[in-house]
Amino acid sequence: MSNAHHRKKQPVLVRQQLLEVAARLAASDGMAGVTLDAVSAASNVSKGGLLHHFPTKNALLDALFESLLEKFDTDIEELMRGDPLPQGRFTRAYLRAVSGLKERPDDSRSWTQVTIALLAEPRLRLRWRQWVQARAEEYIGTDSSLDAQVVRFAADGLWFADTLESHDINGVLRRDLIDRLVELTGK
Repeated sequence: MSNAHHRKKQPVLVRQQLLEVAARLAASDGMAGVTLDAVSAASNVSKGGLLHHFPTKNALLDALFESLLEKFDTDIEELMRGDPLPQGRFTRAYLRAVSGLKERPDDSRSWTQVTIALLAEPRLRLRWRQWVQARAEEYIGTDSSLDAQVVRFAADGLWFADTLESHDINGVLRRDLIDRLVELTGK
């Protein structure tokens, strides 16, 4: 009998491991590098085990996107808990979560690949649009001002600039830009 028959099955841990490997492959090789064979080999999980959790590459990519969204939501919620001002709280947290990706290279690389995939994959764009709409509805009383919307669009622009590495927005300029955007959230 093989060791697989004696090992304790831990499906939640295996699933999480597969998602972490997929994120790592996306960061290092791009979304094209996230193949079922590559994830199976890099995670030391049989292809059958991988297919048990993710029957298709699209299912794996969708789960990876959902896992990143959950982490993003957790980051935003944590930032919101530390902010005593209700007006613009979500927008400030969104701005800080987005601008903070640059300081977390692993998250940043994963989001870079997912952002690129968002441009090409209609189902991921739809899921992102649903996330944005749900947050807009959830925070309609505190974050629906024109200024809050401007800040979120500016945060998306900063995210895109960081993803493309198209602008040198570092140090004092970055802090001043974020501080100015934060000021707008209280209006």
